[in-house]
Amino acid sequence: MKKKIDLKRIIFIIFLIFALFSIFGKLLVGIDEEAIDNPNNERKSINDSYNGSISNLSNPNYEVSGLCDYVYDGDTIFVVGVGKVRLVGIDTPERGDPGYEEATNYVKNKCLGKTVYLDIDNAEPKDKYGRTLAIVYVDEININQELLKLGYAKVLYIPPSEFEKGLNVV
Repeated sequence: MKKKIDLKRIIFIIFLIFALFSIFGKLLVGIDEEAIDNPNNERKSINDSYNGSISNLSNPNYEVSGLCDYVYDGDTIFVVGVGKVRLVGIDTPERGDPGYEEATNYVKNKCLGKTVYLDIDNAEPKDKYGRTLAIVYVDEININQELLKLGYAKVLYIPPSEFEKGLNVV
């Protein structure tokens, strides 16, 4: 009889611990770092338009920045704090197509492990897959434009977009 009671107590304690972790985990996930830094509790998201500033960036019209810690291919990266980012206005070859390796390697060399600055398309901030649509800047270089100039990408214009077709590449 004593063992049966001890087993019930152990199971109950395990259940309580699991419940507490679940509750506190949900609370911690809900904490927004920006809300901590924002004393007026004004909520901002990547869909909001605001200008950041950084002294070494020639185009300060970006909404967010973050570390690029993964490159999917030549036109899709992952940015910490933002998620998947689709380079707007361009299309690079898909895996297995000619030019895929060159485009992907260029983006890896320029972006991977670096802070990237995103000028998010205010007219259409997300694509149908939920990826953030943006022009990506690294070391004052517009990566979208460079991919076009180097021939690693072709123009892909899907309206609405705040950016001109061809991203002003001549």
